[in-house]
Amino acid sequence: MRRHSNPMMSEATMEDTTSWYVIHTHPKQEDRASSNLRVLGIPIFNPKIRERRYNQFVYTPTYITKPLFPRYVFAQFRTDDIYHKVRFTRGVHSVVGFGEGPTPIDEEIILLIGSNIREDGFVRIDEEIRPGDRVIVKDGPLKNFAGIFEREMKDTDRIRILLETVSYQSHVEIERDMVKKAS
Repeated sequence: MRRHSNPMMSEATMEDTTSWYVIHTHPKQEDRASSNLRVLGIPIFNPKIRERRYNQFVYTPTYITKPLFPRYVFAQFRTDDIYHKVRFTRGVHSVVGFGEGPTPIDEEIILLIGSNIREDGFVRIDEEIRPGDRVIVKDGPLKNFAGIFEREMKDTDRIRILLETVSYQSHVEIERDMVKKAS
């Protein structure tokens, strides 16, 4: 019995294409799984964020690197060739799928996340604030004060805002992640 195939896409083409898949890792094993998958020659996308935390006693900032999606990384491969090697790689819990087998994700998702990566290699997840936007201080001694965003300070994570209080206006330089855009 002869199969009818789509002339636009042959079976060889379908088998030769690589797709992006979501890899579910063991807890806190994103880097380990990524490293082990890279050894297999698999392209990996493991987006990270940098989070600032403050010491509650001396109020000094420390930076923590965290995965954008805890317990998940992205890998690009052909399931016919390497699925079982991926599935049983150290650090990997499973390959995300719905129904039978892994489910590919659209490359646009990878490109969208990648377009938000800053020069320092971390994904930008905060809102875009433009000069003139109203902002509210989220944390610190000026918590809940409102102001107007003026500009970013050169070579730092600090910004300059014009605080507005009952009868007083003042320029303040503050850490960028301590403000949010007013709704």
